[in-house]
Amino acid sequence: MSAAKKTVKVTQTGSPIGRKQDQRATLVGLGLNKLHRSRELEDTPSVRGMIEKVKHLVRVEG
Repeated sequence: MSAAKKTVKVTQTGSPIGRKQDQRATLVGLGLNKLHRSRELEDTPSVRGMIEKVKHLVRVEG
């Protein structure tokens, strides 16, 4: 009886060039390293916090 895990699709839309090192590290932690790359991530509070930190560099769907 496994419940379906909620996911969120994150796409990188902005460049990390000229950004602080912690923002670059957050993008890498999300699995993003090049423009227009997308990842399906589990919708957890920690992932939501990482997305919030770089919300100006990513687009979130679902």
